[in-house]
Amino acid sequence: MTFLPAKWPRKLRSQEWYGGTSRDVIYHRGWMKNQGYPHDLFDGRPVIGIMNTWSDLTPCNGHLRELAEKVKAGIWEAGGFPVEVPAFSASENTFRPTAMMFRNLAALSIEEQMRGQPIDGAVLLVGCDKTTPSLLMAAASTDLPSIVVTGGPMLNGYFQGERVGSGTHLWKFSEAVKAGEMTQDEFLEAEQSMSRSSGTCNTMGTASSMASMAEALGMALSGNAAIPAVDSRRRVMAQLSGRRIVQMVKDDLKPSDILTKQAFENAIRTNGAIGGSTNAVVHLLAIAGRVGIDLSLDDWDRCGRDVATIVNLMPSGKYLMEEFFYAGGLPVVLKRLAESGLLHKEVLTVSGSTMWDEVKEAVNHNDDVILPFEQALTDQGGIAVVKGNLAPAGAVLKPSAASPHLLQHKGRAVVFEDIDDYKARIEDDDLDIDETCVMVLKNCGPKGYPGMSEVGNMGLPPKILKRGITDMVRISDARMSGTAYGTVVLHIAPEAAAGGPLAVVRNGDMIELDVPARRLHLDITDEELAARLEAWEPSHDQAPSGYAWLHQKHVEGADTGADLDFLKGCRGSPVGKDSH
Repeated sequence: MTFLPAKWPRKLRSQEWYGGTSRDVIYHRGWMKNQGYPHDLFDGRPVIGIMNTWSDLTPCNGHLRELAEKVKAGIWEAGGFPVEVPAFSASENTFRPTAMMFRNLAALSIEEQMRGQPIDGAVLLVGCDKTTPSLLMAAASTDLPSIVVTGGPMLNGYFQGERVGSGTHLWKFSEAVKAGEMTQDEFLEAEQSMSRSSGTCNTMGTASSMASMAEALGMALSGNAAIPAVDSRRRVMAQLSGRRIVQMVKDDLKPSDILTKQAFENAIRTNGAIGGSTNAVVHLLAIAGRVGIDLSLDDWDRCGRDVATIVNLMPSGKYLMEEFFYAGGLPVVLKRLAESGLLHKEVLTVSGSTMWDEVKEAVNHNDDVILPFEQALTDQGGIAVVKGNLAPAGAVLKPSAASPHLLQHKGRAVVFEDIDDYKARIEDDDLDIDETCVMVLKNCGPKGYPGMSEVGNMGLPPKILKRGITDMVRISDARMSGTAYGTVVLHIAPEAAAGGPLAVVRNGDMIELDVPARRLHLDITDEELAARLEAWEPSHDQAPSGYAWLHQKHVEGADTGADLDFLKGCRGSPVGKDSH
């Protein structure tokens, strides 16, 4: 492909660094040449930053350096100048206290990399849970032309002839050991089969959910979400995305052109149809806040409430992402939603075409993996938003992962003041608890943990598990892994550490959950609740310094996306003054 700079309709942003003959330009351009780049690469062709979240300590993204080479090939082919940029990579399975605490830090650092460096567009190379939303948040803040390329899911795992889903079976097998149904040696043997190839979780956990959200939002090429990490078609997708970003820069196709309110409504409905993670709620709210779209928990309930779950994947169903890809992947789901009147067909995607144009020819190759709507796993698969005196600003529950008989339940509260209290008491046979109780976990929200860890799906007491009970109502201000399951009410807002009503729940209080009525109620009088809140004092100290201090000081509630308050809104990507 021949590159002709004269055809570009405007001066590119990178030319503020590289165009001309001034001392400052030579300073920027000359140092780049020490890598062996010829002079004509700086002649006005688009510089594309490949924002790569590869890290040896982010195992889900461990193959992204190889994938970046395919992205580079596509950029070169289309006449662009690719530059690979290491990006902050927050791994869910290695970061402490929780990767979620660093999502906003990652978004902030990547935003400033995009804003402060000479790039005209970006390829967001992502995988593990928090890397996808953090890079999308950064792109929304800077509004540079951007396209998402995910690393793809792992291949299926198998143990003793059973299909093993990463994460989902970790929780399942762990509970089985506590119940005496599985030996520790068997658990260790099963570990070897859980992660047998490169890639993210192979269930419809948060990584696959957010890959699907990127595609449903229109920020990734059609079909990107489900291709397995080690499938050659994943590399083809990376190369095609590299080609496409060059044209996006030429067309000045920006995130703000794609991330409209209608695009977010499409993503919310898609999350219901795929049985997606509750984590998608806080991430989409945060992304919307960055681009300046008014999105709320009410939108999640309004758009997702009547969407049936038709993707038969763990943790809601029985298959894994490998089968989802073979069946046709997300384009099939989007087509079905569109044909049912549940999708805004005319929204724009990074391809330059409408969503409908991208998916209208999709074919379902397996009706047991992607089910007809009349055979759905659950009729109301969207995220349920419950409110009441216990969650005035809202809380969420994933109906497709819950036990139907517990969706309307009233029980006695068994309270854990924080996760350490839970760990200290949960295995005590003298704990006063039975299956009718409601397990309550406090101080695990955005400020309280800090960072809002995935501890909301509290394991049941061993004495309950040994009786064959596998689910109880659990409520908290924490999150839950997208690979997990159960009747778990999450993201209670305001959180306990901010003085929300959750902070004053006591052992023995009666709590009523009514998901059909969208109600979560603490059964005490308004006067008693007011008196308890008046007497409440914070039990967790503010971090003395560092990022934890900044986070606790400025993080907002889960009901608005748990972003830092000073990062909201699309702030653009102006070229700063040259200091040299």
